[in-house]
Order: sequence, then structure tokens, then C-alpha cells
Amino acid sequence: MKNKLFNRLSVGMSLMPLLIGLSFNLQADDNKPFAIAIHGGAGTINEADLSEVQQQAYRDKLQQAIEAGHKILAQGGDSLDAVQAAINVLEDSPLFNAGVGAVYTFDGKHELDASVMDGRNMAAGAVAGVSHIKNPINLARAVMEKSPHVMLYGQGAEEFAISQGMEFVPNQHFDTTHRYNQLIDAKKKIIKSELQDNDYQASVNKLDDNYKFGTVGAVALDKQGNLAAGTSTGGMTAKRFGRIGDAPVIGAGNYAENGTCAISATGHGEFFIRYNVAADICARVKYQQKSIIQAADEVINQRLVEAGGTGGVIAIDAKGNIATPFNTSGMYRATKVGDEPANIMIWRDK
Repeated sequence: MKNKLFNRLSVGMSLMPLLIGLSFNLQADDNKPFAIAIHGGAGTINEADLSEVQQQAYRDKLQQAIEAGHKILAQGGDSLDAVQAAINVLEDSPLFNAGVGAVYTFDGKHELDASVMDGRNMAAGAVAGVSHIKNPINLARAVMEKSPHVMLYGQGAEEFAISQGMEFVPNQHFDTTHRYNQLIDAKKKIIKSELQDNDYQASVNKLDDNYKFGTVGAVALDKQGNLAAGTSTGGMTAKRFGRIGDAPVIGAGNYAENGTCAISATGHGEFFIRYNVAADICARVKYQQKSIIQAADEVINQRLVEAGGTGGVIAIDAKGNIATPFNTSGMYRATKVGDEPANIMIWRDK
């Protein structure tokens, strides 16, 4: 009996280091880095043009969005869920060019684009030119998880949305007075310019940056080390002919790969597509071992500027380091690393 008891005690004692090690590893998992960054679009955002009340409204909504995503990460949740939650808040706000605040097409309608990417397996989903989906980022994720495809467009995307039980709204759901006024102003400038140039492309190029882009997005790193990115937009004011920008194009306006980085872009989409901006940044991190800050800065403030492109990105690497470069006067953005307070900014330093 004593020998049996001694053997049991010996086995128990021999397991103690393993049990202690197990407890330590679990505790270490809780201490792993996690972070999130969001943006609400870049552009000609002049401080003098925004009242204190307007500035606070933007900051409050950015705070709400980043806290929605951060809460999921802090509880050990998935980076993709955090990205989606943050973007949903921005899509439901009239302040940003996505969802409710989407800009108008030349014909006075709304056509929305969105994409998501999961860094774990490089899975991606995107939708373009949808007109009745309340939260396009949700449909993009459904395309990724519930279909064999990556990108669906227009009526076909909405037929798929019906099969997935997505929430539909009338196109007028996205109407806002300030976006309509932007359309009227843009059309006047386009029509006046077309009379001179007889060229729609030349006319659009003469519009300032505020008409050309505006997007929302989020990138996140969860405690399991998974990266994810999402981007959603109403596109370009007065766009025609079914124009699609960079937001739903994987590698251009959105990208994520575990161990490397996750990117969401906002800017003049044609340039972001042509220069494969999101994937280029990640490639510099992966193959040239550059920091996320250096890689993002090189692409946004050097390569893109030299090409004549304007905009910015939010970028996060596998360690939770964040970069938010932009080459315009401002970019609505917020970052939150671990349990630190969120950093909410519009201009370079505030």
C-alpha cells in the first residue's frame, strides 16, 4: 500500500513541471500582442474647414469603431471579427464614404464595394457595385466563407446575398444631404470641363481629391497571431460606367498575410490598383525585411507620390507594430495597441 501511494506521489510530482509549464504557457498566451487600426478615409481635410463640433463627431465615431473591434481582441477573439465589427460602425455612420454615407454615382445612385482578407490562409472575399446591401463588408466575408469565389459583382452579388440572408435596404437608405450636394457640385465641374475637353476622363481628373476617394477600413492582429484586413467604400463621387476602385481588389486596397502584415488603403483607387499598393507594402516587409513603418512610407510617400497618386494606408505587422502614412492633408484614423488608450487622429500630429 505504501509503495502504491509512493508511486502515485512520484507520478504526481513528475507531472508538476509539465502542469506548471502548461499554466505558464496559457498565461503567456494572454500576454501576446494584439492591436487594431482603423481609417475613415484620406483627402483634402483642412482643419479650418471643420468646426470643433464636426471634429469631435469624427473623433467620437472613430473611438466607437476602434473600441468595438478592440473589445473582441481583448477577450481573445478573432482578428476578422474585430475588423468586421469596427467597419460596421463606420458603415452605419453618415460621416464616412461607406454604407450610409456613401457618395453618389453620376446618375444619382449608390454603388458600394468591399473586401476582406484572412491572413491565416490567404482567403479573401469581395463585392463590387452592390446597391442594396446594408453592410457590404458582411457580404464580402460571406463570399469568402460561403462561396467558391473571391469577388462578386452587382446583381449577381445581391442574388448571392439573398441566399445568405443578408440585410437588404432600398438604395435611398444611403442618401445624405452633404453627399448629394457634393454630387451636384462635381457634376457642374465635370460638365463645364467636358465642354472644354470633350473628355470625361480629363474632366474627372480635374476634380480635387475630395471627389475622387474616401473609404473606411480596419486591420487587426489577434492574440493567436492572426492578421486580418477589411475595406469598404462608396467609391468616387460622380463615377460612371460601373467604375470599380481599389477597395474590393485584393492586393491593391486590401491585403493580409500572417507573419507579414495587413493593409487597408484609401486613396485614388486607379493608382492603388496600378501600383498594387497593399501587396507591395507587405512584399517589402516579407522579402526585404523592412519594418512596416519603412515599407508603408516608401510606397505611400515615395513610389505613389512619384506616380501622381494620393491617399494613405493603415498597416500592421505580426508583432502589432502599426503604420498610418498618407500623402494628403489629412486621414481619419485611430490605433489601439494592447490595453493602451486609443490614439485618434485626423492630421499629421493630432
